[in-house]
Amino acid sequence: MFRKARDSDFVVGWLFCLPFLALWAWWFFYPFLQSFVRSFQDANFAQLDAAKFIGLDNYVTILQDKAFYRAVLHSLEIVVIAVPVQTLLGLLMAILVNRKIKGKGLFRTLFFIPYITSTIAVTTVFMMLFKQGTFVTEFFGLFGFRNVTWFADTHYALLFVVILFIFQQVGFSMIVYLSGLQEVPRDLYEAGQIDGASRLAQFRYITVPSLKPITFFIVSVATILGFQIYDQIAAISRYGALGSPAGATSTVVTYFYQNGIRYMNIGYGSAAVVLFFIIIMIITFLQKKLLDDKG
Repeated sequence: MFRKARDSDFVVGWLFCLPFLALWAWWFFYPFLQSFVRSFQDANFAQLDAAKFIGLDNYVTILQDKAFYRAVLHSLEIVVIAVPVQTLLGLLMAILVNRKIKGKGLFRTLFFIPYITSTIAVTTVFMMLFKQGTFVTEFFGLFGFRNVTWFADTHYALLFVVILFIFQQVGFSMIVYLSGLQEVPRDLYEAGQIDGASRLAQFRYITVPSLKPITFFIVSVATILGFQIYDQIAAISRYGALGSPAGATSTVVTYFYQNGIRYMNIGYGSAAVVLFFIIIMIITFLQKKLLDDKG
């Protein structure tokens, strides 16, 4: 009986999962559990032993703080704008690269480089490109944008972060979509051609439904990364307060960092983390439900 259990796929599968589960429990679940407990305490980062239980006071204070709502709004704006755009661009780029064209391996590499390049390095280059008077700002001026230094302007700083995030993430979406496209059975397209389906109809009724699991994965990952965005904002704000200019790029993560790390109020910061986690879970659930309904 023991031999049968040992040789079963179920046991072997769990053995392969154990290293991941152990690391997940140590690096995610245990820290989150600690944060959850700290969120009910008045705890200073420098004197954790002196922490005392204060119930829901941290949550009440956060929910009365206008800066928190502003940070949440900025995070939502990044996700709502950047995620659909980078998902659509990634799909279109994957379809293009998936065609039989010369040098498509080179195109794949070029599109993917921004994703694996240091975020600070990419942000620094973008800051040079989006300064007042450069060809980039002059080009956007053709579409009604003012010729200003984007990352230093309160009206354009968040849009600058959105464009930067899209530029870095679209290569990842393209690669994942490309792997999905190569798994779609060619028989489906051949059957569609026999039935007289146009390329647009094939894309709508064959490609999109076949890539539905891939789309959910890409949207979920991009949403989480969009909410976790920090390095770009830290690079922009290196000569001023985090979230500069004038709080125009503040997000949930910068709000947590300011209160939990910089001000050492770890209990208050932990409450912000818990609320942050709840927001991501709700949005991920809504995304899955929306994709399921479309299917």
